Amino acid sequence: MLSFLLPRSAQSLRVVSQPAASGWAIPEYSRRFASHEADLVVIGSGPGGYVAAIKAAQLGMKTVCIEKNATYGGTCLNVGCIPSKALLNNSHYYHMAKKDFENRGIEVDNVRLNLGKLMQSKEKAVTALTGGIAMLFKNNKVTGLKGHGKITGANEVSVLGPDGSTTETVSTKNILIATGSEVTPFPGIEVDEEVIVSSTGALKLAKVPEKMVLIGAGVIGLELGSVWSRLGSEVTAVEFLTSIGGVGIDGEMTKTFQRILTKQGLKFKLGTKVTSAVRNGDTVTVSVETVKDGKKEELQCDALLVCVGRRPYTTNLGLEELGIERDDKGRIPVNSRFQSVVPSIYAIGDCIHGPMLAHKAEDEGIICVEGIAGGAVHIDYNCVPSVVYTHPEVAWVGKNEEDLKAEGVEYKVGKFPFAANSRAKTNDDTDGLVKVLADKHTDRLLGAHIIGPGAGELINEAALAMEYGASCEDIARVCHAHPTCSEAFREANLAAFSGKAINFS
Repeated sequence: MLSFLLPRSAQSLRVVSQPAASGWAIPEYSRRFASHEADLVVIGSGPGGYVAAIKAAQLGMKTVCIEKNATYGGTCLNVGCIPSKALLNNSHYYHMAKKDFENRGIEVDNVRLNLGKLMQSKEKAVTALTGGIAMLFKNNKVTGLKGHGKITGANEVSVLGPDGSTTETVSTKNILIATGSEVTPFPGIEVDEEVIVSSTGALKLAKVPEKMVLIGAGVIGLELGSVWSRLGSEVTAVEFLTSIGGVGIDGEMTKTFQRILTKQGLKFKLGTKVTSAVRNGDTVTVSVETVKDGKKEELQCDALLVCVGRRPYTTNLGLEELGIERDDKGRIPVNSRFQSVVPSIYAIGDCIHGPMLAHKAEDEGIICVEGIAGGAVHIDYNCVPSVVYTHPEVAWVGKNEEDLKAEGVEYKVGKFPFAANSRAKTNDDTDGLVKVLADKHTDRLLGAHIIGPGAGELINEAALAMEYGASCEDIARVCHAHPTCSEAFREANLAAFSGKAINFS
């Protein structure tokens, strides 16, 4: 049978010219040829993609991972989570040396910032981790291909080069889209990554700006704003909403958060929208107006960070040709097994519903490929924690008070301040509190919200408790090491259960 009559999945066999019984030759047809065969092709090597690829290989699948960028790791490792945390950590040390050491009896002279070395430290972490993925692929026998992955059939993916031409194709049983997200542009403002920057440009500024304006006071803006504020910039955040911190943060906690950041020197213009931004040389004029009464103002800065969110990266993947429609936010609709309307094509992470979090994508990647291998598929999105890596950190998991009120759930609240915690006191790091929410009738933990030292670590105790359906009494009766900041979490649960804390701290 001629190859063009075969289904696409069978078109890996090449038909060559050969004599026929009648004496004429069958022509050699010009077409794409599959250069690889696989059980699973993963498009994208971010946290969801590379974890899924490795897990699939460990489960015995012949796995290919396609990445369009020069290095593996996606946004998270290259221009997101990892480099930003390196800058947050080191800028905090600098701030401590400049502002706090003297109060602790540590006298140092002539503390200076070497921005170049600070950036080198960040790059060292990024290089080590992205290189580590390449080694993991090698050790787990995952085939990595470089180029833009485009789905050209229910069981075929083409690898496109920079000029858009096909360099390789892969015939595969299953396809997993893990292409992540990209920066959401702001209409009318052109990002040049020099003076008007996205989060990518804000990670590699050549000098500390004298004044920085943030468009958006969500997680990305507050983290990067904190970095440059600590290094000496005067930072102003302009936020359309009347609160900071983004989606999911508890109303009471966001007020505490804003108060702490204001004390650190950040300025906020809430309920305010940006109408335009014009660059003139090395400065930017940002025009804003209040949402409520339209009061206009102009802000001058030498660095404008546009951080109004991220959007799924789902363009030029071949979805439309296969009848896979995207929703109004550009996300790919999937079922509980992460399947699209084409059963052999799956999607996870930022390009489907749910919070855009690296750890959410990782879990989805593992669960998805386990399902492909015949395993059970389950994830409780209510138990996926969120963290803002400022200082103090802010973290939460489960429901906030606004959620519970909207759902008509009767609940009780337990709180404990870090000002009353022994470890926080000895560390002179007492800003913030722990707040837990529990079902009024069953005492089951419904949500936890933490502002304070190590909140990103502490929140995982709450996530574990919620996964196992623990009550506040269960948590309060677990022995916690003393003195530790985790005792504040125990105290808050005790307060929710019994109505008052004992103060083990």
